Amino acid sequence: MHEYEKIELEAAVFQRLVEHLRKETELQNIDLMNLAGFCRNCLSKWFVEAAADRGIEIDYDTARERIYGMTYKEWKQRYQKPATAEQLEKMNQKKRS
Repeated sequence: MHEYEKIELEAAVFQRLVEHLRKETELQNIDLMNLAGFCRNCLSKWFVEAAADRGIEIDYDTARERIYGMTYKEWKQRYQKPATAEQLEKMNQKKRS
């Protein structure tokens, strides 16, 4: 496999992941963090970091919009649910370990 083919495949997989996360709005960020150790906001931060590594300027809000498919404020209003005590405890346990 050529390097450009590998990069194209990785980009396609990333795009599919982002589309999946946009569709699966019931999947809360705290659940992603507790299960996988990353969430939509992490992807947004990684997007900003990858851009910076390549000399491309993109701010966090723009990156979030790229990942969420809308502004973060809009996504929160539409889909974010309050975290349960159990979710918060699990997240805090992960932080302590």
